[in-house]
Amino acid sequence: MTTTSTTIRQPLAARPIAALSAIVFALHVIVNRLSPYGFQRDEFLYMAMGRHLQLWRMDFPPFIAIISQLERFVLGDSTVAIRFLPSVAAGLIVMMAALIARELGGGKFAQAFAAVAVATSPLFLRAGDLLQPVVFDQLWWTLALHALARLGSGARRDDTLATTPRWWIVLGVACGVGLLTKFSLLFFGAALVAALIVAPQRKVLLTPWPWAAALIAFAIGSPSIVGQLALGYPIIDQMKTLQGSQLAHVSFWSFMGGQLLWGPGVVLAIGGALYLVLARETQRYRAIGWTCVCAFTLLLALHGKSYYIGPIYPTLFGAGAVVFERWSAQRPAVLRVASVAIFAAYCAFLVPIELPILPKEATASYIERAGLGMTTKTNQEHPLRLPQDYADMLGWPELVNAVAHVYDSLPPEKRAQVVLVGENYGEAGAMEFYGPKLGLPRVISAAGSYWFFGPGEKPGTVVISLGVTQHDMEKFFGTVTFAGKVLNDWGVPEEQDVSIYVGENPKETLQELWPKLAGRN
Repeated sequence: MTTTSTTIRQPLAARPIAALSAIVFALHVIVNRLSPYGFQRDEFLYMAMGRHLQLWRMDFPPFIAIISQLERFVLGDSTVAIRFLPSVAAGLIVMMAALIARELGGGKFAQAFAAVAVATSPLFLRAGDLLQPVVFDQLWWTLALHALARLGSGARRDDTLATTPRWWIVLGVACGVGLLTKFSLLFFGAALVAALIVAPQRKVLLTPWPWAAALIAFAIGSPSIVGQLALGYPIIDQMKTLQGSQLAHVSFWSFMGGQLLWGPGVVLAIGGALYLVLARETQRYRAIGWTCVCAFTLLLALHGKSYYIGPIYPTLFGAGAVVFERWSAQRPAVLRVASVAIFAAYCAFLVPIELPILPKEATASYIERAGLGMTTKTNQEHPLRLPQDYADMLGWPELVNAVAHVYDSLPPEKRAQVVLVGENYGEAGAMEFYGPKLGLPRVISAAGSYWFFGPGEKPGTVVISLGVTQHDMEKFFGTVTFAGKVLNDWGVPEEQDVSIYVGENPKETLQELWPKLAGRN
């Protein structure tokens, strides 16, 4: 039997929601202002993509490149500036989780508790502190699921979705910007289609609104798709590389076990998923529950990393908070207080490995004393003393300064011909970011996205390489001279012992060589 009225929303817990969102935003700004660490490897790449922006010819969804340029133009080059919009996104996710709880019938406690769950989750702490697509991916999924909740709330029957154009447009825009941000939005789209087929709301597929939302999504996200068409589908090679180097280490148990690292929020999320999929009173929200379940199953089957499924958690936290609010309503108030305290305590326990605030020595000491060594491995399972993101924030200025010293030591006629080469995108990106202030010339690299930026105009008569082995240099140059070495015991393995060489007498020009290096990582 179906109902004939829309859902009545509970009063908005405006003050606690606003306070928690503001606290999360301010926390990230303060951490980035005081952190003893610098930029992370991936951030150099995204800033480089912004400098080489070609909207319709990018091998990677261009949203992160666009905002990196926007932040640099408006705010400058500091870590606070470059990570400003991720900090904003982190605060917005907290707010969206609370709004979803309200949409599902949650009162003020459920709304605040959902916000607390996101604000204290390690899943969102680290993501909000880096210029990476992850935190924006989480935001767009959450916004899309909120739009779906609004469509459920506005339906006249429990087995339909509202045909309110505004929220179908919001759903389409969220998916479109998501596609412009990360290709994982396609998993959300596939899960949503499967959910609409399985859920009672399947009748909506016979209306024009889902198709209009899909059209909006693909229109907004079209630069990501056109870029793949124009460049010969580089995503295929990228996925093969990712599968061989990282995803091959992800098993069913490591994916499932990885969810436990998100702490007590996992219990809340499980309760929320069951509530959305099974409870009679949530029939109008079945499409949301099944979207989350289908997305989880899809990423599990494809051996995705445990954090890939993170974007469904704010919604599940919201649903779980509604369940907990109703269950605890007739029980001692201390249960609610204790639950919030447990979330806060778990967050405090993991803060040193989720936010880069302590010096590297203190962080390593804390990891050892707290028994958190299992969290400090590379994507290839190599052990580290620090979380990989932290290790990838160390040593970059020293590398570039060493290259600058070699460059300055060359006679003027050779300096005029120099091209800098980075073995990987971190080394190339660091030289491109710090190099101009040191008077360094153009940087090129055949690694990943950098290959698409091209070899530049200089033929490569003199090359200073960073991270390239002598053996590889000798393949391309008649004369190879060792020029220095930079050691970094705290870095990831490939950055702990980095050599600098000067190559001269090239066997062919960079422009002739470049096509042969296509697809090199």
